[in-house]
Amino acid sequence: MKKLLLFVLFLFQLTAYSAGKELLTDSFQLKTVVGENLIGFAVDNLGYMYLLDATGQLKKLSPNGDSVGVFNDVRRYGKLFSMDVSNPLKVLLFYKDFGTIVVLDRFLNNRLTIDLRKHQIFQAKAIAQSFDNGVWVYDELEGRLKRLDDGGNLKGETVDFRVIFDDAPSPEFITDAGRLVYLYDPVKGLFVLDYFGTLRNKVALLGWTDVQVIGGRVMGRKNNLLESYIPGTLELKEQAVPEILEGAVKVQVSMEFLYVLKSGKLHIYSL
Repeated sequence: MKKLLLFVLFLFQLTAYSAGKELLTDSFQLKTVVGENLIGFAVDNLGYMYLLDATGQLKKLSPNGDSVGVFNDVRRYGKLFSMDVSNPLKVLLFYKDFGTIVVLDRFLNNRLTIDLRKHQIFQAKAIAQSFDNGVWVYDELEGRLKRLDDGGNLKGETVDFRVIFDDAPSPEFITDAGRLVYLYDPVKGLFVLDYFGTLRNKVALLGWTDVQVIGGRVMGRKNNLLESYIPGTLELKEQAVPEILEGAVKVQVSMEFLYVLKSGKLHIYSL
């Protein structure tokens, strides 16, 4: 309940800014700074942090900063494109250039590797955890969103998006949340689908980075603005925090904290 109240307060701050009221940057208090020489990170829904440094090491820290696991084989398949930690028991590492997904357990041990090319997916654009503990993959060559099991076997797929959309998306971000699949293309906007591939919502939210979905609300960053949108409404809210977001490489919001990667370190602000 406390976490929910804190998050609602943060959304109230976004509302206040969108209404033209002044907001103070000091509403965000720096809690701690972790890591050195970092180039990426993610935080799961339990507050565990996954820190990627420039040497290619991926380290998992508890909310208290204790080391939980280390994965040193990050660069085996080239440059890491994305990681999905929405299921803390099953971490997905996506190597876009090699069409490979590495699945880690909660201690960052390598469970298995999925070579998408062996399953006739030669141009995977983005991936995500699926509702049935499998993997969503957007196959850009075929213009389809596909659902695979851990063996890479096809469990379901949409029709060709190029047939049903005048301007089909090329998503850089996918997530499965609240029985819906969210695809985000920074050039064409947000597409929200049900599990059968039926379009539920489309909106031209352009130029966002660090997109995430929390409780049916889509959040992202546009330069030094934090923005928030509820699909199916006209409710777009934003907050400017230039002092905090200046020089940010990546940003993530949780129920309690704002995580900002800059200058090679992860800065954690309480909401």
